[in-house]
Amino acid sequence: MIRIGIVGCGRILNAHLQGYMKLRAAGVDNFRITALVARNPEDALMFRRRGEGPEPRPSTLPPESGDPLAAPHTYVSDFQDDVDIAIFTNYVEMLESGAVDAVNDFTTLALHHQVGEATLLHGKHLLTQKPLAISVAAARRIVDLAREKGLTLGTFENVRHALFTRAAGWAVRQGLIGEPQMAISGSLGGLWSPDRVVADTPWRHRKLQAGGGGSIDIGVHQFHLLRYVFGEVAWVSASARTFEPVRYRRDAAGNVIETVDANVDDTYFATAGFENGALGQLLWSWGTRGEPLEIPGTPAFYGSEGCIKGGELIGERGARVALVDTFERSLDAAAREAYFPLGLEDPFAIQQLDWLRAVEESTDPETSGREGLHDLSSAYALLESSLAGRRVTLRETLDGSVRAYQAEIDEHYGL
Repeated sequence: MIRIGIVGCGRILNAHLQGYMKLRAAGVDNFRITALVARNPEDALMFRRRGEGPEPRPSTLPPESGDPLAAPHTYVSDFQDDVDIAIFTNYVEMLESGAVDAVNDFTTLALHHQVGEATLLHGKHLLTQKPLAISVAAARRIVDLAREKGLTLGTFENVRHALFTRAAGWAVRQGLIGEPQMAISGSLGGLWSPDRVVADTPWRHRKLQAGGGGSIDIGVHQFHLLRYVFGEVAWVSASARTFEPVRYRRDAAGNVIETVDANVDDTYFATAGFENGALGQLLWSWGTRGEPLEIPGTPAFYGSEGCIKGGELIGERGARVALVDTFERSLDAAAREAYFPLGLEDPFAIQQLDWLRAVEESTDPETSGREGLHDLSSAYALLESSLAGRRVTLRETLDGSVRAYQAEIDEHYGL
């Protein structure tokens, strides 16, 4: 039995608890959540047992958005009632208590390397929310420590197990669009534009707490998708800007209740070069005024014999088939089980199952610490390129030879 301690009881915890609930419904019985950690014990009690604790926080997004932050409020007691769940206000105390074998770190980004290092030094396995850490140096430290200790390290990246991602990666590896050539991903504006506080969390706009803005929060998702479908990133050339240096939280009547100074990017445009010679274009903004821009058919992938666009596989002569349907029809029982074990479709449930199995087998999950490190290094290559005014290679960000943007972060945390 794997005893799991959860560190961080914010809004994203609902999506993770939904995933664990689906695992139990599917018959997975090799884990129990035995501890919850929050600086304010009331935040932990909000998730422990239905009928106790404070009222749930209101969602920052409507359920129909499909965003994990809009997952319904969930209690641990909704899917397990046979263990006592300890409440801690300090994760080190939890680690020293003997109550857990493994940790899920769902804290804010600035704490990831601190919680991760303490967890691994105490000999516990770790699954951490993306991004892996506040800087590449911090992420590298966690990855190296897990390897040294022989412990399982996973980065929670829900993009990986989405049906479209799986289907697009399969199509490219099957050669259905020929040799990879071009990819495009992103949009401008939307829910948080032009000057709202993203996800109602001011820390996302502060460099020493968030690392970067959209480049880190969204960029790691984009790079993960591109890396999975098209292959490893070799270099990035980019420009990032902060067009809205002040952001506002408002009440239902539109009155400003908090002003937040922003010193991270709210907009970026980037070109990525892949090791196989393909090119990718990434763009994003939380700062647009007027009307948002969606690029129809994206994310799109082009190859020497066709493309993936608008959810379709399109050949050179215009023949079209639905990508996901084609993918699902191709799967035999073994392949279906590999992609969607136990018939699960929820990315949170699939990733948690993959990590639990890796813990049992003393291996790393598919979305390993290394994967998280490369996603983060690609995203920081974007910011380093913007600052340096030149193309930056992934090797340069991975080995720390280019880190001018991150220097302030690393100095602040003693990395």
